[in-house]
Amino acid sequence: MEQEEMIVIDNVSMRFNLGIEKNNSLKQIFVEFLKGKKKDKNQFWALKNIDINIKKGEVVGFIGSNGAGKSTLLKIIAGVMKPTKGKVKSYGNICPLIELGAGFDMELTARENIYLNGAVMGYTKKFIDSKFQNIVDFSELQEFLDVPLKNFSSGMIARLAFSISTIVEPEILIVDEILSVGDISFQEKCEKRMTAMMSGGTTVLYVSHSLESIKKICNKVIWLDHGVIKEIGGKKVCDNFEKYMLGGEKNE
Repeated sequence: MEQEEMIVIDNVSMRFNLGIEKNNSLKQIFVEFLKGKKKDKNQFWALKNIDINIKKGEVVGFIGSNGAGKSTLLKIIAGVMKPTKGKVKSYGNICPLIELGAGFDMELTARENIYLNGAVMGYTKKFIDSKFQNIVDFSELQEFLDVPLKNFSSGMIARLAFSISTIVEPEILIVDEILSVGDISFQEKCEKRMTAMMSGGTTVLYVSHSLESIKKICNKVIWLDHGVIKEIGGKKVCDNFEKYMLGGEKNE
């Protein structure tokens, strides 16, 4: 039986306007305007004509150098950004763990932020009450519940964010690098929870610079390079990317 599609990315491109450089003189700007070059110079295409179909239950790892377009693509899938061209269709509720601290108020305590973040995700107070201890136990932040988040380390914030976001298994989980700020034991703990979610049919989109982590949990790998898809496949894609970064393909 063929797996049902969960995410369809159809010819997506994303353009950013870098703005006019401050060092340009009015004369230079005028000359480049007449030449018709200034508009192109200020435009940066972070993504170009991306087509991807992601099936239910797939665990998809996104790899590539800094600036390859990985985070931009995940933000578009999550609905945080609207693409310049193309469209994305998703067929399930999405839980995005994209930006560290997103949805948190740094002036509030961890306890208060559990309820705040839960409310943002659509959970009722009664539901959060019933899951509160589970969130605290998983995050291992029992001693810091009444400490403002502004005094938390990035790793502690990541613990809290992951613990809240995964208390209910979403149909689509998006994780962008935030686990890398935690300690090794907590990363392994998160991987185990993601593995359990996968066995329940959750579709996972995962960005990480750790190729070992990608190989460990992903059954599909997408390599982005300068905003375009360079390769889609299995774990072998990680090996090809590593060879490329070491210069193996650059010299061919």
